[in-house]
Amino acid sequence: MSLMFFREMANPRRRICTAPVLALACLLPLARSIAQSPSAPAPQTAPAQAVHLEDYSKPRSAFPHFLQPYEAQQIPEPSLGNSPRVDSLMHDGKIHLSIDDAVALALENNLDIDIARYNLNIADTDFLRAKSGANILGINAGIVQNTPGGGVGGLGGTVGSGTGGTTVAASGIGTGTNGLAQSTLGIGSAITSFDPIITSTLQLDKNDTESVSVFSPVPVVGVNTYTANFSYTQGFDWGGALTVGFNNTHATTNDPTNLLSPQISSNFQAKFTQNLLQGFGTLANTRFIRIAKNNREISDVAFRLQIITTVDQIENMYWDLVYAYENLRVQQEALTYAQKALDDSKKQAMVGTAPPIQVVSSESTVATDQQNLIVAQNNLELQQLLMKNALSRSIDDPILAEAEVIPTSTMAIPKQESVTPTQDLINQALAHRAELVESRIDLNSRDLSAKAVHNAMLPTLDAFAYYGGSGVGGNINSSLPLCTPASTAKYCYSPGTNPPPFQTSNTVGYGSTLNQLVNSSAPDKGVGLSLSIPLRNRQAQANQVRAELELRQAQVRLHQLENQVRIEVRNAQFDVKQNRVAVEAAQSAVDFARQTFDADQQKLKVGLTIISVVLQDAATLTTSESNLVSAKAAYEKSCIELDRATGLLLDHSGIDVAEATRGQVTHLPQVPYVAPRNDVMPQGQPNQTPEGSTAHQAGGQM
Repeated sequence: MSLMFFREMANPRRRICTAPVLALACLLPLARSIAQSPSAPAPQTAPAQAVHLEDYSKPRSAFPHFLQPYEAQQIPEPSLGNSPRVDSLMHDGKIHLSIDDAVALALENNLDIDIARYNLNIADTDFLRAKSGANILGINAGIVQNTPGGGVGGLGGTVGSGTGGTTVAASGIGTGTNGLAQSTLGIGSAITSFDPIITSTLQLDKNDTESVSVFSPVPVVGVNTYTANFSYTQGFDWGGALTVGFNNTHATTNDPTNLLSPQISSNFQAKFTQNLLQGFGTLANTRFIRIAKNNREISDVAFRLQIITTVDQIENMYWDLVYAYENLRVQQEALTYAQKALDDSKKQAMVGTAPPIQVVSSESTVATDQQNLIVAQNNLELQQLLMKNALSRSIDDPILAEAEVIPTSTMAIPKQESVTPTQDLINQALAHRAELVESRIDLNSRDLSAKAVHNAMLPTLDAFAYYGGSGVGGNINSSLPLCTPASTAKYCYSPGTNPPPFQTSNTVGYGSTLNQLVNSSAPDKGVGLSLSIPLRNRQAQANQVRAELELRQAQVRLHQLENQVRIEVRNAQFDVKQNRVAVEAAQSAVDFARQTFDADQQKLKVGLTIISVVLQDAATLTTSESNLVSAKAAYEKSCIELDRATGLLLDHSGIDVAEATRGQVTHLPQVPYVAPRNDVMPQGQPNQTPEGSTAHQAGGQM
């Protein structure tokens, strides 16, 4: 008797029991549900979503809202709802999922990508910070791998050590490299803020002081002082700095010895300072801007690497799901045949044509197959749960949580493997691997940082020039008499000794006081040099040597990564060849086991063998078919790994990075090495493989 009938009964179009299978009764409705099972809907494109990525590297303008730069900017709450694509794939409580749909859903909903997407905006803020002249905080260019089932090491996957589950990468100041706790990246001479800074002091002071001097005309001297001081500071990227100060005081007193009451005093000074040694030039003063710009490029590359990593995980998870789905089918076929053999053995034992031990043997086989089916069923349910979690932001929706995931893509094996020279694959990897691009950009940052640290070894020599003036105003103290030859007053004054503004008038207003600042009545001007030489200069020496060592270390690390990439490419190519041979061997084993099983069934009909031999043949066929499914899944994963190793996974899968950055996929990816399943395709729709699929062009499917 052939297994074809039982394969038809266990066709994936039947409804799978959601509870663990404890007896054959759970399998009986499967055959009756073949014609009633709904067909999968055609893949649909999700409606466009309003996803905005704001450029935070640009400051908020003060025009027309002049308070806007000083107001906190509200960041939208993260979106925790699933994209509409999930609902478009749901049909009668089941998700009919192709591998292209799985990748698209991951780009829209996967939380690892969502977390990494924030790094793009964080890098923008660091660039904006650097443009003000401030030091940068650095970015985290690590990879988030918190999707259960998406990494090596079991359910937990590989969880990074950085913020949000990322692994720390060498980018940005202070992130360290190869185990260093800190880095010289970014250190150097001090930088004056490129953003103009205005400071102001407004003060009202009433000061009464008890006099203890024998010359004081009053016992308590009272002074009321009003102060209004302003200053302006701005640095420039060539190492210069401008400082302008403007100070004003208005004081009144009851002391009759003061010439003026009230007294108005004003002064200003404009000073320009230029670094001539340490801190001279644009490199030393724009190093943070250049590093932040490089870090922004690294964040783009790191996000591309995040997409590659997540897509690699999702595709591997999809083939795990396909394996679980196919393995359940194989185990159901085995149990169905074992139950049929048990029924036949019981009938033969009743009429005396078979010994009772044969019934016991058949019952043992049924029990073993039931156990294998339960394991396969649980594994499928676990893979479905992992897939739903990986492709959605939240599985709180009870409909989604209980929905079965039906894979609509199957594994395709080309008839002939394409042969690409290993060196060509290595050259592609060296040009496209995101890790190498990150390291090269970081190496550039460390090179310019080392030059800035070298500049910081020089003494500090500043040239400066300043110009200022002062003015005085107010009223001649009314209690102070004029000095005359006949005067007997203890305190008096002579107009000839008054300040110039008061030689012709007893009152000078604030306007006249300000005029004195610029009419050279009392100028303050000069030029000078300021030199500071740190003796021994040990700190600067240590920084310079360490910066050079870290630069050389980064160069060695880049070379090490290149060697690692070469090994990964060769190993991935070996795996493809090895798994291709394993698929062929597993297929041959299936063909042999099936022929043996069919032949022994014919012998059983004419009494040339016994049922236990046929049961053993059926077990061998089941194992062979399970091994074939596993070998094909391993082959698909090795092809994915080869694409990842060469850095071409996104290109070969037709993934638009710009759409992934927005989290809005309008063009469905086209993953190679796959074919549509014949048994779940919508009725009336021809089987098609996405254009560009080498597997569909070259060979058959499972």
